Amino acid sequence: MPKDLHILPKLRDSLSFLYIERAVLEQDAMSIVSIQGEARTPIPIAAMTVLMLGPGTSITHAAIKAISDCGCLVVWCGERAARFYASGYGETRSAANLLHQAMLCMDPSLHLQVVYRMYARRFPGIRIKGMSLKQVRGIEGIRVREAYRNASKASGVKWGKRDYKTENWDNANEINRALSYANTILYGICQAAIISLGYSTGLGFIHTGKLLSFVYDIADLYKATVTIPAAFDAVGQSPPDLERTIRIECRKNLHAQKVLSRIPEDIAWILDIQAEREDEIALQPGDLWDGAGATTRGGVNYAKEDLSNGNDYDGKCD
Repeated sequence: MPKDLHILPKLRDSLSFLYIERAVLEQDAMSIVSIQGEARTPIPIAAMTVLMLGPGTSITHAAIKAISDCGCLVVWCGERAARFYASGYGETRSAANLLHQAMLCMDPSLHLQVVYRMYARRFPGIRIKGMSLKQVRGIEGIRVREAYRNASKASGVKWGKRDYKTENWDNANEINRALSYANTILYGICQAAIISLGYSTGLGFIHTGKLLSFVYDIADLYKATVTIPAAFDAVGQSPPDLERTIRIECRKNLHAQKVLSRIPEDIAWILDIQAEREDEIALQPGDLWDGAGATTRGGVNYAKEDLSNGNDYDGKCD
């Protein structure tokens, strides 16, 4: 592990993602290299947010350790990143953000406040205070519908409705498949950001019941300006490799709109976190819970404390 996580690039300074398939990944000094035949391509892993490994990839233990040391999320996915199989990361971070998120999620009143803040972030020009959730969802539906309509008009791609079934993927039309593929890329970016910032992907507020509920919550902030136009623009080009074109369009939009720098700020505003804790290092070892929300220092042998409180503890376990 690096001696000090503060020397690592912050999430907002990182690249978005890199998808690799049919390659061998090995450690190269403090970074990694992708080997395809005779070609060796260095990967600046310390500046990456998520590394997506597609079919035909092999990776060494040393390379995984280097990736983990740099705090990069690794995603094992299907061909052209169309499916999410597994992920892995390794960092030493404070649990402060996770504990704060859990507190908000489990308290019904605070949970509702976060939901309204999430919707307010999506359409800042509309005053939603005093509206019911049903009314707010209606406004959100209009916003998304307009995003599809505008992208269709700009690209010339005909649009009907969002219609697909995961169990019958091939029967979806081209634009619906493109939208799903673009969203998969965005989900990977958001998941990497959420985990890197020390939050839980499963503690959602608008979405609930899935291990990626919070990922869907955050991704919805950017779909209208990132994945929807990317999917329509890609289909409108009628390229020979649609998935590759979608990746290029998504990357272009992610970079132009500085999504990676916005995610930490958006989450902090939504969850009402006053101080940035992105690079806070967890104490080693962690603190001990001391009742009523208090903590006491860990890594200390408390056997020397006065135990004369009426108990006849003899130092043995039953």
